[in-house]
Amino acid sequence: MDFSKKRKLLIVDDSAFMRKLVSDFFQDHPTIEVIGTARNGRDAIKKIQNLQPDVVTMDVEMPEMNGLDALKEIMEVCPVPVIMLSSETQSGADTTLIAMENGAVDFVAKPSGTISLDLHKVKEVLIRKVENAAQVSIINLKKSIVPSTTISQKVKTEPLRSTFKQAVIQKTHIEKSHSMIKRSDWRKTSKKLILIGTSTGGPRALQEVITKLPKTLNAPVLIVQHMPKGFTKSLAQRLNQLSKISVKEAENGEILQNGTAYVAPGGYHLKLNKIGNQFEILIDETEPPRAGHRPSVDVLFENISLYNDFDKIAVIMTGMGSDGSSGLKALKNTGNTYAIAESQETCIVYGMPKAAVETTLVDEVVDVNEIAEHIIKLL
Repeated sequence: MDFSKKRKLLIVDDSAFMRKLVSDFFQDHPTIEVIGTARNGRDAIKKIQNLQPDVVTMDVEMPEMNGLDALKEIMEVCPVPVIMLSSETQSGADTTLIAMENGAVDFVAKPSGTISLDLHKVKEVLIRKVENAAQVSIINLKKSIVPSTTISQKVKTEPLRSTFKQAVIQKTHIEKSHSMIKRSDWRKTSKKLILIGTSTGGPRALQEVITKLPKTLNAPVLIVQHMPKGFTKSLAQRLNQLSKISVKEAENGEILQNGTAYVAPGGYHLKLNKIGNQFEILIDETEPPRAGHRPSVDVLFENISLYNDFDKIAVIMTGMGSDGSSGLKALKNTGNTYAIAESQETCIVYGMPKAAVETTLVDEVVDVNEIAEHIIKLL
């Protein structure tokens, strides 16, 4: 490959050992070139402006200017996709979530603290996330989460298979519309269940959606966000602080309640189990990861497809890969499901929503700031 075509990586860490270790991961990489290193946030900002990297890995805890403060300034003066390297402590998880809100594309948890001699354990994960981040749209990355004047999207082609009138997604021609799709066959009186799946860029998208749901929400919400153990609890707590509805990390055996959002714990699949007329949460670590993911959106959707006690609203938002598409097929084949995909215009990574759209089973493609509104209108 032409060396000049490689994506440029800047590594930021106060430890010379860690800088060398991460650099070595990308030695002879076919598409990523390490163009420099920085020892703190202040140094990073200067080198980003001078070297113009395509992607940055940045430690959270650094002297002089830490990773979080540096990130905020980077996103203002020289935006670039940033992957945070954080510890697996509670404070590390909390700081990482704040970093994601402030523009970080993704993060990698160091296996054993600030100086991780065993960083090789996450080598493949880090390499994959750097490769993915190098493809992220700077335009979408720079967009702040504020209400937009964009109207929901729908398309005009042949009808989709469904129990109610829908819009068909035509990949090459999606137009803005001021009118909502007619849902004359959508039963307002039936019980509803909201399902949300997301990955890269998901914490910021979830904040945009979940914080707009009303306290009187007459449905439970099940959320799969690709994250490791420890970080999903911090995500749930952060969303709970900001939202009108209750948000919590899902626990095995608890009874599903309206007005509560349950976040799948990292390392576990999220499922339901019917007990009489009630449904309880089932946290499963026996089923293997699906396409590398546990929790998996596909596993959640496929499990929920077994139950016709609810009409389902399935939402697939920003993320790399195709998780959720297979499960969406199961939902559509077995019950009354309305599917919403986040638009390419607001996705950090248009992977999972694109794969969902390509199934031709998505009913609406919606900018992230309007997804909550569309969910509410279906209830």
